[in-house]
Amino acid sequence: MAAKLRKGDKVVVLSGKDKGKEGAIASVDPKAGKAIVEGVNMAIRHTRQSQNEQGGRLPKALPIDLSNLALLDSNGKATRVGFREEDGKKVRFAKTTGETV
Repeated sequence: MAAKLRKGDKVVVLSGKDKGKEGAIASVDPKAGKAIVEGVNMAIRHTRQSQNEQGGRLPKALPIDLSNLALLDSNGKATRVGFREEDGKKVRFAKTTGETV
């Protein structure tokens, strides 16, 4: 199945503790159905100091389910994603505006 959300897409969180937050997708795990979004679903990771790295409490973005994310269209609103063929290629388009993504 083609991916509706891909790395680099601007998305908004639809549910959970970070509802309404926006960010860019850093990575996607299609097998698990999860994505890591910059600045969303942050947790504190406690790390020990090493010779070349400072230790302490470091914020880390944890994966969030793809069903809780929606793509942002050109107007900055959440939209669903559809597929259509243009010039023999399968492209994604925003259902609200009809523009290709």
